[in-house]
Amino acid sequence: MRVALIGYGSVARAFAALVAEQQKRFPFRIAGAHTRRGTAYGPVLEFGPVAGSVGEFLDRAQAEVLVELSSLSPETGEPALTHIREAFARGMHVVTANKGPLAHAFGALRAEAAARGVEFRYESTVMDGSPVFNMVRNCLPGVKVLGFSGALNSTSKIILRAMEEGRTFDEGVAEARALGITEADPAYDVDGWDSAVKAAALANVLMDAGVRPQDVEREGIGALTAEDVRAARAAGEIYVLISRASIGDDGRVRMRVSPERLAMSDPLATVQGTSNLLLLHTDLMGTVGTISIEPRVEQTAYGVLSDLVDITRTL
Repeated sequence: MRVALIGYGSVARAFAALVAEQQKRFPFRIAGAHTRRGTAYGPVLEFGPVAGSVGEFLDRAQAEVLVELSSLSPETGEPALTHIREAFARGMHVVTANKGPLAHAFGALRAEAAARGVEFRYESTVMDGSPVFNMVRNCLPGVKVLGFSGALNSTSKIILRAMEEGRTFDEGVAEARALGITEADPAYDVDGWDSAVKAAALANVLMDAGVRPQDVEREGIGALTAEDVRAARAAGEIYVLISRASIGDDGRVRMRVSPERLAMSDPLATVQGTSNLLLLHTDLMGTVGTISIEPRVEQTAYGVLSDLVDITRTL
C-alpha cells in the first residue's frame, strides 16, 4: 500500500523510520511527502520545490492512503480538513494524527468517507497512539459511551509540577518546550485549548455529539498561583487539568476543561509528566481506561501505523 504524507515534522519522520523498520511485516511504501516548504516524491524523500497545490501533490504521488500530519489549528481544524477532503475526493483512505478535523467536522468527514467507500482512521489524535478509538470500535461491541474523564495535556502537568518545586510558570513552559510536547503556540496548552479540542474530538467520535471546541466550557491553568499549587500538595492533593464529558438530562453532551484539585489517590492524579490517562464511562462495561506512560513521538507514529494495518483488514 502506497502512502502519501502531508507534514514532515517529528511524527512523520518517526513514522517513515517505523515503516522502513517494519517493512517485512507491514509492506507499506512512502510515495511522497508535502510540506509548506518543499515536496518530495518516491521512497527516498529528497525535498524540492513545493507542489502547486495539495491536489497536485496527491495526483502525482498516486498513493492509496493519505497520512495527514499537519499542524493543529484549534479554532478551525484547517488546513487539515481541506487536505482530508482532497484525499477523499480522489478515493483515498485517510489516517490523521491531527485532532482538529475530528473536533470540528467529524460527522461530515465520516459521511464523506462512507459516500466515497474509503476508510478514515485517527488513533493518534488524542492519546499518542494508545488505543482509544480502535479499542471501542474493535473490543467494545454494543457498548454506549456515556461520558469520559481524562488528564490529557502533558504541558500543563509539566508546568504545575515545576511550580510545586518552586520554579516559575515560565520555567515550566520552557521545560515542556524543551521536551517537544507543547503545541506550536504554548498558550493553546496553558489556556486549555488543546484539552478542549481533544474533548470535542472524543465526544464527536465516541458519543456522536456533533460539537466543536468552542462548545467546551474551558478554563486553563493560567490563574493558578504557586501558592495554590503548593498548598494543594501540602494537603495531599494535586491540581490537574481535567477534560470531562457527560450526557445531560436533555440528552445533550456537555463538556468541561478545568484545573481540578484532586486527592492523590484519584486515578486522574496518578499520571504525571508526559503520561496521560483517559477513563470511559459506559453502560455495559462500567468505567474502563487507557493509560500512556511517558509516550514519545515513536508511540504517536505507531498509532498511525496501527491505523494503516486496521485499514488493510477492512479491504
